[in-house]
Amino acid sequence: MRAIPLRRYLLFVAIVLLGTVADLTTKSWIFARLWQRPEVLEIVPGFVELEVSLNQGALFGIGQGMTRLFAALSILALLGVAYWLFWLGEIRKLWLCVALAAVTAGILGNLYDRLALHGMVWPPNYELAGEPIHAVRDWILLRYGDYRWPNFNVADSLLVCGAIMIGIEGLREQRRAASAGTDEGAPSNDD
Repeated sequence: MRAIPLRRYLLFVAIVLLGTVADLTTKSWIFARLWQRPEVLEIVPGFVELEVSLNQGALFGIGQGMTRLFAALSILALLGVAYWLFWLGEIRKLWLCVALAAVTAGILGNLYDRLALHGMVWPPNYELAGEPIHAVRDWILLRYGDYRWPNFNVADSLLVCGAIMIGIEGLREQRRAASAGTDEGAPSNDD
């Protein structure tokens, strides 16, 4: 088995750092300006708006109040990514390296919120007043007519993009496996 080039590790770390910093910076900036204000800022009228919300669940608000479970699942997912990339050596594949770096950045950004590392506390008019907020900070709102997509953030976008890339890689692997049956000598496309 050939050695993994250092640049692949550096690429993974760079994407994880940039993605996580972009997520946490945008959340902090938006929440510093809009938290506890009823306003919605229109960016592209009728389509893209900024509106802060706190999600104590997962995708589309599923599992509200199960923050500890989702934090634990996030840690397991990080371990799974590390196993897949480093133990199984999949970091050799550029596409998977980028995809799993995006997923890792997304997991870290939302885990940071679930662990309440942002330092926010529930305001006086809430049931949990003064308690740390263990919730993901969402702020991007997409609308089309009367349709409203659930609020999300940069971490969510990274998770979705990474998952789509993993799905595409799975389809590519199937195609390669199918063609390997007819063309045994075809070179692999690791880079």
